[in-house]
Amino acid sequence: MRPRALLGPAAALVAATAIAAPTTALGGAHAAAGHSVTLKNIRFNPPALTIKRGDTVTWLWRDGATQHNVTGSGFKSRTMSKGSFTVRFSRRGTFNYHCTIHVSLGMRGRIVVR
Repeated sequence: MRPRALLGPAAALVAATAIAAPTTALGGAHAAAGHSVTLKNIRFNPPALTIKRGDTVTWLWRDGATQHNVTGSGFKSRTMSKGSFTVRFSRRGTFNYHCTIHVSLGMRGRIVVR
Protein backbone atom coordinates (compact mmCIF):
# COMPACT_ATOMS: atom_id res chain seq x y z
CA MET A 1 0.00 0.00 0.00
CA ARG A 2 2.82 2.34 0.77
CA PRO A 3 4.19 2.42 -2.83
CA ARG A 4 0.80 3.51 -4.16
CA ALA A 5 0.70 6.42 -1.76
CA LEU A 6 4.04 7.62 -3.12
CA LEU A 7 2.98 7.10 -6.71
CA GLY A 8 0.10 9.59 -6.32
CA PRO A 9 2.29 12.60 -5.39
CA ALA A 10 4.91 11.61 -7.98
CA ALA A 11 2.28 11.45 -10.72
CA ALA A 12 0.92 14.83 -9.62
CA LEU A 13 4.42 16.32 -9.82
CA VAL A 14 4.92 14.95 -13.35
CA ALA A 15 1.52 16.31 -14.43
CA ALA A 16 2.24 19.75 -12.93
CA THR A 17 5.62 19.86 -14.69
CA ALA A 18 4.03 18.96 -18.02
CA ILE A 19 1.45 21.71 -17.64
CA ALA A 20 4.06 24.34 -16.73
CA ALA A 21 6.48 23.37 -19.52
CA PRO A 22 4.70 25.11 -22.42
CA THR A 23 4.58 28.41 -20.53
CA THR A 24 8.30 28.24 -19.83
CA ALA A 25 9.07 27.18 -23.40
CA LEU A 26 7.42 30.29 -24.83
CA GLY A 27 10.16 32.47 -23.39
CA GLY A 28 7.95 35.46 -22.66
CA ALA A 29 5.95 35.37 -25.90
CA HIS A 30 2.78 37.41 -25.90
CA ALA A 31 -0.63 36.85 -27.38
CA ALA A 32 -0.90 38.59 -30.73
CA ALA A 33 -2.84 41.85 -30.66
CA GLY A 34 -4.83 43.61 -33.34
CA HIS A 35 -4.47 47.27 -34.26
CA SER A 36 -6.40 49.42 -36.71
CA VAL A 37 -5.66 52.36 -38.98
CA THR A 38 -8.53 54.37 -40.47
CA LEU A 39 -8.33 55.86 -43.97
CA LYS A 40 -10.30 59.09 -43.81
CA ASN A 41 -9.89 62.67 -45.10
CA ILE A 42 -7.06 61.47 -47.34
CA ARG A 43 -5.02 60.47 -44.26
CA PHE A 44 -4.02 57.38 -42.33
CA ASN A 45 -5.11 57.73 -38.72
CA PRO A 46 -2.96 57.17 -36.75
CA PRO A 47 -0.12 57.82 -39.19
CA ALA A 48 2.33 55.74 -37.13
CA LEU A 49 1.95 52.67 -34.93
CA THR A 50 4.40 50.76 -32.77
CA ILE A 51 3.41 47.12 -32.38
CA LYS A 52 4.90 43.81 -31.29
CA ARG A 53 6.09 41.06 -33.60
CA GLY A 54 3.15 38.79 -34.49
CA ASP A 55 0.53 41.55 -34.15
CA THR A 56 -1.86 42.42 -36.96
CA VAL A 57 -2.80 45.78 -38.42
CA THR A 58 -6.15 46.26 -40.14
CA TRP A 59 -6.69 49.29 -42.36
CA LEU A 60 -10.33 50.45 -42.47
CA TRP A 61 -11.70 52.48 -45.39
CA ARG A 62 -13.91 55.30 -44.03
CA ASP A 63 -13.48 58.04 -46.65
CA GLY A 64 -16.82 57.85 -48.47
CA ALA A 65 -16.48 57.20 -52.19
CA THR A 66 -12.78 58.21 -52.27
CA GLN A 67 -10.63 55.31 -53.39
CA HIS A 68 -7.39 54.41 -51.62
CA ASN A 69 -4.90 51.58 -51.34
CA VAL A 70 -2.24 50.57 -48.84
CA THR A 71 1.14 49.82 -50.40
CA GLY A 72 4.26 48.92 -48.45
CA SER A 73 7.31 46.73 -48.67
CA GLY A 74 5.92 43.21 -48.99
CA PHE A 75 2.20 44.08 -48.85
CA LYS A 76 -0.37 45.78 -51.08
CA SER A 77 -4.13 46.10 -50.81
CA ARG A 78 -6.59 46.45 -53.65
CA THR A 79 -7.66 49.97 -54.58
CA MET A 80 -11.11 50.40 -53.04
CA SER A 81 -13.47 52.87 -51.39
CA LYS A 82 -14.82 50.60 -48.64
CA GLY A 83 -13.71 47.52 -46.81
CA SER A 84 -10.61 46.50 -44.88
CA PHE A 85 -7.16 45.01 -45.36
CA THR A 86 -5.16 43.13 -42.71
CA VAL A 87 -1.45 42.29 -42.44
CA ARG A 88 0.29 40.23 -39.74
CA PHE A 89 3.81 41.54 -39.03
CA SER A 90 6.03 38.57 -38.22
CA ARG A 91 9.43 40.28 -38.20
CA ARG A 92 10.88 43.30 -36.48
CA GLY A 93 11.60 46.49 -38.35
CA THR A 94 10.11 49.70 -39.69
CA PHE A 95 7.54 49.35 -42.45
CA ASN A 96 6.66 52.52 -44.35
CA TYR A 97 3.54 52.50 -46.50
CA HIS A 98 1.48 54.90 -48.58
CA CYS A 99 -1.56 55.27 -50.81
CA THR A 100 -0.29 55.30 -54.41
CA ILE A 101 -3.21 57.52 -55.45
CA HIS A 102 -2.62 60.22 -52.81
CA VAL A 103 1.10 59.95 -52.03
CA SER A 104 1.64 63.48 -53.40
CA LEU A 105 -0.90 64.72 -50.82
CA GLY A 106 1.13 63.19 -48.01
CA MET A 107 -0.91 60.02 -47.48
CA ARG A 108 1.87 58.00 -45.83
CA GLY A 109 2.15 55.87 -42.73
CA ARG A 110 4.60 53.78 -40.72
CA ILE A 111 4.47 50.59 -38.68
CA VAL A 112 7.32 49.96 -36.23
CA VAL A 113 7.51 46.33 -35.12
CA ARG A 114 9.46 45.62 -31.93
